[in-house]
Amino acid sequence: MSKMSADGNHSCFTTADGTVPFLVCVLHMWDEWAGLGQLEDYLNVLEYLLWVFTPLIIVFVLPFLIVILLYLSILFLHVYKRKNQLREAYCNNLWDGARKTLATLWDGHGAIWHGYEIHGLEKIPNKGPALIVYYHGAIPIDYYYFLARVIIQKGRTCHSVADHFLFKVPGFKLLCEVFSVIHGPQEECVQALKNGHLLGISPGGVREALFSDETYSLIWGNRKGFAQVAIDSKVPIIPMFTQNLREGFRTLGNLRFYRWLYERFRLPFAPVYGGFPVKFRTFLGDPIPYDPKLNAAELAEKVRLAVQSLIDKHQQIPGNILRALLERFYSHPSVN
Repeated sequence: MSKMSADGNHSCFTTADGTVPFLVCVLHMWDEWAGLGQLEDYLNVLEYLLWVFTPLIIVFVLPFLIVILLYLSILFLHVYKRKNQLREAYCNNLWDGARKTLATLWDGHGAIWHGYEIHGLEKIPNKGPALIVYYHGAIPIDYYYFLARVIIQKGRTCHSVADHFLFKVPGFKLLCEVFSVIHGPQEECVQALKNGHLLGISPGGVREALFSDETYSLIWGNRKGFAQVAIDSKVPIIPMFTQNLREGFRTLGNLRFYRWLYERFRLPFAPVYGGFPVKFRTFLGDPIPYDPKLNAAELAEKVRLAVQSLIDKHQQIPGNILRALLERFYSHPSVN
């Protein structure tokens, strides 16, 4: 026992009333025995570490909120399906109500969190087919907002082409079915367009999502299948780009390890971070009409230049998160 403890014990027994000093002495002895002083130091260290790492935790947690919202959408579809089972035999448009409800939900999310705007929606035909070709962000949340706006304002469902891995995600089968998401064989894409539907596709796909960055580089490689689909269907192509998309969500895909994982397993293992409430503006370019004189390679290059032109006109390079946040407070839809 320390000298201070011994002195404290002695004072406990020599004080006149004896009670209060004795309690003080007992508490002091307990503090030394249990090491509460050291515990307080540990708590201070933990509090400091929590303060330091909280921003880092937040930027990796926010993207999962989008996943949660997707699963809430799926849950709603399952409930809707069960509720309307008896009507299915009598209704040709069973899912119209569900699509409009979810479109309203996603459109509200875009308006509140990103101040979402769309410029050039009048270029989307009210009837008839068209192929929409867009730049793919780390998370294509801008495309979700676009689909919602088309459903609400145009009363149309835009079919979409997605990577095969999406169909392997548990629970996503119903969501893909209701919103007409397909894996993307050319024959199926051509058929959708010939049936008069809108079809959205990103030639860069998952590779562009993972490996593009704040420079907004298009990673299309030699892909020209989408152009062949447009030629076979004889439909116009509408280029699309969303301003500040990479400032909303970013990825660590450019790290060598995650690039190796993708090349090896063809799955998007790279972590996504962000969820920042930056300003999103989607721009639709002028439709590129069907031209029988162009082959697939020439048309693909023409579309690539059209999307690149939208990037050059509306996106300041390199992207900056703080600047994109400040754009919530002023309205300058283009950089030129």
